[in-house]
Amino acid sequence: MKFSLGIDAGGTYTDAVILRDSDGEVVDSMKARTTYPDLLVGIQNALDGLDVSYLEDVSIVSVSTTLATNTILEKTGYPVGLILVGNTEMPTNSSIRYSISVSGGHSIGGNEVEPLDIEAVEDFVMAFKDKVSAFAVSSFFSVRNPEHELRVKELIGKRTNLPVVCGHELSQSLGAYDRGVTAFLNAQLIPIANQFTNTVISEIKRRGINAKMMMLKCDGSIVGMHEALKHPIESIFTGPAASLLGASYLARNKNCAVIDVGGTSTDVAMVINGLPQLSQSGAVVGGWQTKVKAIRMETAAMGGDSHVWVRNHMIYTGPRRVIPLCVAASMYPKVIEKLRNGQHILSTQLGENLQPTKMFIKTGQEPIQLTVHEKELLDRIGDEPITISEIYWEDRKFPSPMALDSLIQKRLIQAIGFTPTDALHVLGDHAEWNKEASVLGATLLGKFMDMDKLDVCTQVKKDVTMSMAQNLLSYLFKGVEPAEIRKVLDGSFYGGFNVDIPVVLLGGPVSAYVNDLGELIDAEIILPDHAKVGNAVGALAGKGVKRIEILIRSSFGESKYNLRPTSISIFYPGGKEEVSSHAEALEYSQELGNRLILEYMLDAELDGGDIRIDVSRKDITVNEGGIPIETRLIFLGTVDIRKVQAQ
Repeated sequence: MKFSLGIDAGGTYTDAVILRDSDGEVVDSMKARTTYPDLLVGIQNALDGLDVSYLEDVSIVSVSTTLATNTILEKTGYPVGLILVGNTEMPTNSSIRYSISVSGGHSIGGNEVEPLDIEAVEDFVMAFKDKVSAFAVSSFFSVRNPEHELRVKELIGKRTNLPVVCGHELSQSLGAYDRGVTAFLNAQLIPIANQFTNTVISEIKRRGINAKMMMLKCDGSIVGMHEALKHPIESIFTGPAASLLGASYLARNKNCAVIDVGGTSTDVAMVINGLPQLSQSGAVVGGWQTKVKAIRMETAAMGGDSHVWVRNHMIYTGPRRVIPLCVAASMYPKVIEKLRNGQHILSTQLGENLQPTKMFIKTGQEPIQLTVHEKELLDRIGDEPITISEIYWEDRKFPSPMALDSLIQKRLIQAIGFTPTDALHVLGDHAEWNKEASVLGATLLGKFMDMDKLDVCTQVKKDVTMSMAQNLLSYLFKGVEPAEIRKVLDGSFYGGFNVDIPVVLLGGPVSAYVNDLGELIDAEIILPDHAKVGNAVGALAGKGVKRIEILIRSSFGESKYNLRPTSISIFYPGGKEEVSSHAEALEYSQELGNRLILEYMLDAELDGGDIRIDVSRKDITVNEGGIPIETRLIFLGTVDIRKVQAQ
């Protein structure tokens, strides 16, 4: 009997799950805390909790990870040189350090507008080849003709041993600068993706597992791990993609909305006919607009590990993530004593980082570029949790909130504090960690709110539930202002919100929110079995998917009697062809699209199954019955990965 192994290295937890290939049932699963900065330890801990007898018969391993997203958000990618060709300028406020704009580029028809300034490219490459880890190049209308990008790539290959990423390789969407950013970010991630992938492959081999290695992409499709290494940018936001696919799979429903409550955030997305809804504009990550196809989702910075803090008799939740008190007390027993002793903080001093329940601990990462205040503060924080009051008594002054914030942003220290997970422990809705720490924390916050500990926790739970409902409705009612949705949720009306498709909940203790969410929206709410490891299931539930777009454009010359095309051009990923008739263009494009799909499936190690290719066509015509001025063909190839490996 054969099995499949799914691994999701998320922001808070690393999940592992084993599916039985014969019927797709979950036979074993494990959750472990994600470890920073080395994700391998968390993966090892998750795998160690699985039945080794299943692992011996695993024939496919599929992985999803937040590594790419976190690298971009934390600005820890490797240095890259960006070359823009043609009518594309680098914004003056760009943070890209090594870049150049040179003449060249093509027209919308794929014709050269201006010769490529190859000498300027060579000077740039030779000047910075020892300062960067890779180069990225994007040329004006390279989606119509990639000739100039390919010439730059060839030059860099001759002058250096560095990898080169071309914009047309990642996207066929218009927008040379955004394609350049996409190529730039992809190039930044190549060394990191290589390290992570090699680490996972080595760990799987170390355990004696002889399996095909796959990886989930942010559009919900799955690709061979070696193919994924070429485009690591496509692994951003695989967490939401994994949760969406996992929820649909576990709920046995191809049409549903999904609410995934993670440690840091709550994500909402939707799957229709078994495929995720995709964003039309491309993924935005770390302020960068990319051309990466990703699922459309609504995200709120409120999750199980979001920091709950008080100020001016108000309770705030998030946006920062902290280690929950209940978790910290299980790791560091002295946390209980520190909570019992309390802290000497006045209500006027309260802020996000100055809280009666907050403590700090070093992460172990090496510090770089610290200010004097940051260094002094970091020296006071050790490997055991320390409170604000304890820091204060060393030199009789409170630490700078700005310095604390900076050290947290640089991931040199990690905060411990009260969270929604603690609130659920106090209310009796969850019992995984140390409840006493949660009770003590709620009591301390309640003193600043003139509230009982149970009232504090009830309010926190209500806020999380309201955020879940508002996020879901904002997604479904696209274009309606969130403030208007909130008015209805908060108000008392003789009507409310009805959701026509099932709503599936995923994440840690989401069962605690089912009844409360049902009071806010009228919907079928599903809490599937194995919801806690839904993301790992999603890493296996995706299909092999490839979309190819081919554009046929006709140029016309006007005669006295009719319009006749003077030329017909076919634009496809990586090239352009000229043919003599529209019928010939359709025949050529049909054969080309099918071939490109099959070639991709072969490269992506997805060629062993039943590949289905669907084609949609859209014509733009001037005269009814006449030759279209534009025909757009979209080829969609799909294959079930578990059927691939089973053959």
